[in-house]
Amino acid sequence: MMSTLERIGIVPVVVLDDPDAGPDLAAALAAGGIGCAEITLRTPAGIPAIARISAADPGFLVGAGTVLEPRQVDEVADAGARFVVSPGLDPEIVERALARGLEVLPGVATASEVQRALRLGLDRVKFFPAEVLGGRAAIEALSGPFPGMRFLPSGGVTAANAADYLATPAVFAVSGSWMVPRSDVAAGDWAAIEQLSVDTVRAAAVPR
Repeated sequence: MMSTLERIGIVPVVVLDDPDAGPDLAAALAAGGIGCAEITLRTPAGIPAIARISAADPGFLVGAGTVLEPRQVDEVADAGARFVVSPGLDPEIVERALARGLEVLPGVATASEVQRALRLGLDRVKFFPAEVLGGRAAIEALSGPFPGMRFLPSGGVTAANAADYLATPAVFAVSGSWMVPRSDVAAGDWAAIEQLSVDTVRAAAVPR
């Protein structure tokens, strides 16, 4: 699954208010060349949206974001999520995700957290909030003592800087929400999201 995320190169971070919009959103992203999404648990629609997307298109790689508690790992796994993303490094969430057969991308911000992630058996993590922490330069600095770790920068990643991040060998994909504006999702403007996805893939020079 991680190789698929790496091939896609872009992980949209989606906030949904209506779970029924999930399948249409996934279809628009896929049509634009992005076959994955992180559906956040910031709203009550998150888990049912994951279930609807998973049922509608098993080939679409759907994950759960903003996972803050171990019990949520079970809930999203039962809904059909393939990966779990957290803003921070919680060993209980990591261990529960691995026990459920899910890939897990905990957020890290320091060398100490990267080291803890390694001890938990991980070789890929989310770097968050990327721009605030120093962006590409910070990732390159961390990759020195941790050459086996790959990063998913998130937080401040945009259409304008995604390609720069992806040019960093230690970066396996980037994460952001610019191709899924909440206003377009709420309006059901799937054509706009598809076009934003096409533009994102082209600008970031990510293979489709």
